[in-house]
Amino acid sequence: RLGISGPSGSGKTFTALLIARGIGGSVGVVDTENGSASLYADRFDFASIEMHPPYTADKFLAGIDAAHRAGINVLIVDSITHEWTGEGGVLDKKNKIDAIGGNTFTNWQKVNPDHEKFVAALLQAPMHLICTMRSKQDYVLEDRNGKQVPKKVGLAPIQREGMEYEFTTVFDLALTHDATVSKDRTGLFDGQVFRPSEKTGRTLVEWLDGGQSPA
Repeated sequence: RLGISGPSGSGKTFTALLIARGIGGSVGVVDTENGSASLYADRFDFASIEMHPPYTADKFLAGIDAAHRAGINVLIVDSITHEWTGEGGVLDKKNKIDAIGGNTFTNWQKVNPDHEKFVAALLQAPMHLICTMRSKQDYVLEDRNGKQVPKKVGLAPIQREGMEYEFTTVFDLALTHDATVSKDRTGLFDGQVFRPSEKTGRTLVEWLDGGQSPA
């Protein structure tokens, strides 16, 4: 279970496809990003399902089930941010319920089951799973030749707080397409700044199979 988080333009989709090719076998994409994966159809071999609003948990579950029935070995869900903030997603449902009335805190009980079902489906998916997540954007000032210049950076993933802990490993991509890890149960990438590639996928497979990580 690999999570890839990053701001727009950091290369989440392309990175996911690279890693999936390194893992090997048939690749599928559940695409909520207006067909963004199709931009790479000339460079990668994959099957794609385009998802449109409303971004309900049941639609994501149906995509995972379709991939399983098709014999997909590596499934990319690009992105799971829509399940949380998209039209028909959890926050959208919660806001509509709040508008009707009732206690805004207890109203969470009406939308939590769908999100929990969604998380369970990700954890139990019978294939390798790569999920991309948009991250919030912010700017920091960095020194360039004595001048303070704003630099765009990514922050926490846009999903429910703590969602990243559901994954085995989470890569945080910068706009340079380099990655660091915010969580790494494999111990393979901790403390590194690296450019994910097909080799990254092969490394993960070797770890899963109990082999040694390559030198």
